Amino acid sequence: MFDNLSEKFERAFKVLKGHGQITEINVAETLKEVRRALIDADVNYKISKEFTERIKEKALGQNVLTAVDPGQLMVKITRDELAKLMGSEQAEINLTGSPCIILIAGLQGSGKTTFSGKLGNYLKSKKGKNPLLAACDIYRPAAIDQLHIIGEQVGIEVYSDKENKDVVSIAKKAISQAKANANDVVIIDTAGRLHIDEQMMTEIAAIKKEVSPHESLFVVDAMTGQDAVNTAKAFNDKIDYDGVVLTKLDGDTRGGAALSIKSIVDKPLKFVGTGEKLDALDVFHPDRMADRILGMGDIVSLVERAHDQFDEEEARKMQKKFAKNQFNFDDFLKQIKQVKKMGNLKDLVGMIPGAGKALKDVEIDDNAFQAIEVIIGSMTNEERQYPPIINGSRRKRIATGSGTSVEEVNKLIKQFNDMGKMMKMMSGGKNMMKNMPGMKGMMPKI
Repeated sequence: MFDNLSEKFERAFKVLKGHGQITEINVAETLKEVRRALIDADVNYKISKEFTERIKEKALGQNVLTAVDPGQLMVKITRDELAKLMGSEQAEINLTGSPCIILIAGLQGSGKTTFSGKLGNYLKSKKGKNPLLAACDIYRPAAIDQLHIIGEQVGIEVYSDKENKDVVSIAKKAISQAKANANDVVIIDTAGRLHIDEQMMTEIAAIKKEVSPHESLFVVDAMTGQDAVNTAKAFNDKIDYDGVVLTKLDGDTRGGAALSIKSIVDKPLKFVGTGEKLDALDVFHPDRMADRILGMGDIVSLVERAHDQFDEEEARKMQKKFAKNQFNFDDFLKQIKQVKKMGNLKDLVGMIPGAGKALKDVEIDDNAFQAIEVIIGSMTNEERQYPPIINGSRRKRIATGSGTSVEEVNKLIKQFNDMGKMMKMMSGGKNMMKNMPGMKGMMPKI
């Protein structure tokens, strides 16, 4: 996600490296590269030009800050303008109404049905809601079945009526059922087409008119670039939706849709899909996305994901185990499973400041933990719970059982032991700080 754009921005700012101050000439050179990077990312030329003009105006107006490194100043201005371009602040979803009715629209293949399930899961797990999914896509083969499968996976009820070909009637009956069964949110999954057509637009407009949704969301595939923006405008002209959802942002996307859509339709980006799993849905934060594009990471989102997956009581138990040198391979396996729940590894690495740049040429495989899990799975219960007993003959047996080599088993055990030592030091708190070189005398006196 945004890898190429990030790299090109970095190259653009190198123009200012070594310069003592910002001048009209070096700003022009830098912004030429920035504009080229945006156009390569499939951002509308007019938007790209206006964006760089705003940066130029701010940069040349900063001559009082001669003590500030020009490169750093330009990054800061660009970061602020990128966030502004994408909406400045997080836009909340409207959950008023009893029940709250949310209408989902978009083209076929954009991921509407999957998003409907993800949204239901998000509202249930994060907002304490009791949603109902309404299957109003009566044209796509198996669309209704797909929604039922998704609903079952996330534990959410689905209303459907395969015999009924009147989508407005289906939507109304779903709302009636929600009222009867105390569902406080109804998510209406509508039909899409492979392209915009009059029948499709008339149908979605009719549903909106009849059910009066409290929130209308347009779902668009981020990988379609500028075409996505054009489609978003056509839908907005017809139904005047409240927000945009970008799906498949974890794929090979150039980022043009995310950067352009707010300027074109003047509607906020509210959610982004970051993977295939039904919990791979993030609230969109323009400022955090700007940080990631400029290689600054997104440590806040990383901490939020970790907080969602890691139990505080369990974390305290782990800390005590590290302190007492009782951390074992069963505990290690639990930690791996929790990390995997946080999302794909490449996405997580991109959230760590500087890591994306350092590892840009490294292929990060989502199955990276698989070999570790297989090796641990080949250990006996006793070996997992008391690692020091794993001697040479046991290592050979574990390697044979896991289809790996003794060298790989040795490497895992060494990493496990090193991690144990490090975590034990960290659990020592102030004692660790006192014993570390350069830290003596730096601890505050209490």
